[in-house]
Amino acid sequence: MSQRYRITRTFQENAPGAAISLDECKRYFADKPDFAYSPQYTVTGSSSTMTIDGDFFLWSVGESVIPFRHYDGDLYVAITHEAVVPKMVEIASELRADITEG
Repeated sequence: MSQRYRITRTFQENAPGAAISLDECKRYFADKPDFAYSPQYTVTGSSSTMTIDGDFFLWSVGESVIPFRHYDGDLYVAITHEAVVPKMVEIASELRADITEG
């Protein structure tokens, strides 16, 4: 099982609880050529396929696609690839947000 992290502004001193809006995410990721927005994410396992509805920013890194999910004012990502941690730190920094497990 992968560790999941949350990019959030919940702990910000100057703006406690300030949400990361979906519109803000759409503007931010629109400038990132290796990201694409999708209202669904499909997970294919060895014996089944599951589609999850939501707001996903899909990051293409090599042959992998890593979903960053916007939900309830935060972004969530699972550490499924070694490149996720530096990308997650970059995104949190540029969005002026913190990273926490969750």
